[in-house]
Amino acid sequence: MKATLTNYRQSPRKVRLVAHAVKGKSVEQADVELSYMPKRAAEPIQKLIKSAVANAAKDGIDTKNLMIKNIEVNQGLVMKRFMPRAMGVAKPIKKKMSHVTVALSEKTEKVNKSKK
Repeated sequence: MKATLTNYRQSPRKVRLVAHAVKGKSVEQADVELSYMPKRAAEPIQKLIKSAVANAAKDGIDTKNLMIKNIEVNQGLVMKRFMPRAMGVAKPIKKKMSHVTVALSEKTEKVNKSKK
């Protein structure tokens, strides 16, 4: 029950803000939170979670009991561009990309054991 998004054209630092907001939550709750989040990375992550849910449904797993077990954002490729500066000098601009991986798991009921 995994899904990956490779070479997403936004820096990993900005994408991690959105990823950490939904980590450990149920799929329904994460979907609602991402739909109201003002960050640009919210829509691709929401689409990625829906893709992971579709992968789970394809495997025959009940999609109502799914939660986000792990969401990982790593650095991808770096596009290098140059900006002309004063006195004929060119300075580099690094445009970073992100790799996002989502892993889902089924919710488990916690059993409270009371000591007597």
